[in-house]
Amino acid sequence: MGSDCAVFERFRAGDCEAFTALYREHYPALFRFALHMTADPVRAGELVQDVFVWLIHHKAAFDPRRGELAAFLVGVARHILHRYERQSRRWVPLDPAGHTGNDRDLDLALDAAALRKAIALLPLPYREAVVLCDLESKSYEEAAARAGCAIGTIRSRLHRGRELLARKMGVK
Repeated sequence: MGSDCAVFERFRAGDCEAFTALYREHYPALFRFALHMTADPVRAGELVQDVFVWLIHHKAAFDPRRGELAAFLVGVARHILHRYERQSRRWVPLDPAGHTGNDRDLDLALDAAALRKAIALLPLPYREAVVLCDLESKSYEEAAARAGCAIGTIRSRLHRGRELLARKMGVK
């Protein structure tokens, strides 16, 4: 965290190389989070780009005394995603293209695509808990910090999200 703060302060002072370092450091985790939340690589890339564009225009918004930069950036991504979803709800296309033609591979690809679609269609609070805990392997504490809520809230959202997923996938 210390080096993140130092690099961020350089960025805040106008150092373009510091911004590049922050981008390279935080892009992969933000993209993974965005991809799990949207189930669409193009949309995930756009979301992450929007986070960094927002950061350029709101340098003063991050306060290292309140938490880590990674958690702050996930929070920004969450807010932008909320805005996207308010503007229009997109359906995730089910496209098994690019598979070998093997029936088992195709079945697995369809199952994975159906699961991604089911996750993407969960209500945002439940989707976020499932993505953070089950797909990103964050602890309840880490997920709660990134989601900006209590640990008990994350646990109940995760439980409810898993129930909704099981129903959507036809699992009993």
